[in-house]
Amino acid sequence: MKQTKIVATIGPASESKEVLHKMIEAGMNVVRLNLSHGEYAWHKTIINRVRELSYELNTPIGILADIQGPRIRTEVTEPIVVQKGTRIRLSDISEKEQLEAADMPTVLFDMIGIIGGVGVGHTVLIEDGAVAFVVREKKEHCVIVEAKNDGVIKNRMGVILPDSQLVLDILSSKDKKDLHFVVEEGADFIGLSFVGTASDVESVRTVMKEMFPEKTYFPKLISKIERKEAIKNLTAIVKVSDAIMVARGDLGVEMPESEVAILQKQIIAESLRAAKPVIVATQMLQSMTENPRPTRAEVSDVSNAVIDHADAVMLSEESAMGKYPVETVAMMAEIIGKTEESPFDDLYQTLNLNFHSEYATMLRSVYELAKSFRSKAILLLSMSGYTARLLSHFRPESKMFVATNNRNTYNELALVWGIDPYLFEDNQKLDTFIDCLMRETKKDEKLSIGDQVVVFHGRTPDQDTMRLVGTQEIR
Repeated sequence: MKQTKIVATIGPASESKEVLHKMIEAGMNVVRLNLSHGEYAWHKTIINRVRELSYELNTPIGILADIQGPRIRTEVTEPIVVQKGTRIRLSDISEKEQLEAADMPTVLFDMIGIIGGVGVGHTVLIEDGAVAFVVREKKEHCVIVEAKNDGVIKNRMGVILPDSQLVLDILSSKDKKDLHFVVEEGADFIGLSFVGTASDVESVRTVMKEMFPEKTYFPKLISKIERKEAIKNLTAIVKVSDAIMVARGDLGVEMPESEVAILQKQIIAESLRAAKPVIVATQMLQSMTENPRPTRAEVSDVSNAVIDHADAVMLSEESAMGKYPVETVAMMAEIIGKTEESPFDDLYQTLNLNFHSEYATMLRSVYELAKSFRSKAILLLSMSGYTARLLSHFRPESKMFVATNNRNTYNELALVWGIDPYLFEDNQKLDTFIDCLMRETKKDEKLSIGDQVVVFHGRTPDQDTMRLVGTQEIR
């Protein structure tokens, strides 16, 4: 069984129940829905299909809803062709008089107040850097920029301002509608795009609670690290987030390409120290969008993310639009399995005791006990999933089986490294959960009679203390 989880984006290539079924069997653990595309009815259909398959296959499948975030876009009536050295005007106001008086081509931004944060010497990137400009002059409501290369600017192209200090709401009006929809539909995770500060994450939590004051459970928030500002505020963002995504696409535009691999390791290490799940995303097996086999570089990319101990690796276009969505998941699972079997998959991170001091000591004992006795597995009772996530942080060699009576926790743990959750929703006593877990793991042939296991109880609503039961033998 692979320990590293697979997140796969769903689209036209993978939307049918038959293909989703095959992807789950191939190793998909979490489905990703990109709210930048598709109608709500389509997303709702996919959510329902995934939930049905989860029940039918008796396996947890998490649902990650990715919302677009505050992306700046161009507004032009006709394409503007620029050559290296061409100067154009960029503005965030659209008064007719200004456009008519323009002595050079003008490109509008679709957000008011953007120009205020742009200064002389700053870089402006259009469409992921396909056209790059440097700011030469700044005026009251516009800047004059000079093209650094040839290109074409079309309507609704994305704009990135890596050097500029921007004050943007983390949620646009569309994002708020999307947020309401995915919370209402019961998504397990929400991906937050273009997070810059910890307050961005906290503000989304506030909005959700204001939208649904009667709710007691909300989706876990995954902060996508893709801005230079987010790198500066990484520790604070990790602290307030439920999970982290290394979004290498936009990160590789805002930051020098040569630094992306090191930044990936930095983000993973920071997440592991805080015991927060971390996903590595973008172009991991991109060539399989068209081809049945990946490039050697892509195989190395996935393998290195596993060696870095990311909780999950993610597929985007490959599984959403590609010709081989099932084969791509299977290939990723194969790479993960081979890497985890290798002697190089042995990195160990130190838990940040400032975050989890009470649990850290107990769970380190569980980890050390399992290591000393070479236990086949650790059996864990966890209602909220918190204890399971912390134990996963230690990356034990023993298998980790988790019993819970909370379906939300069951689905959330689909994202967490090495965790194999079991759901027991019957009105049975919590003390019987471990016995049930032993029975089910034997039934599934994951454990056998005579196997040594370590048993640990996390906190429960009825019991405010943790309990290390010790080692037991499967009978």
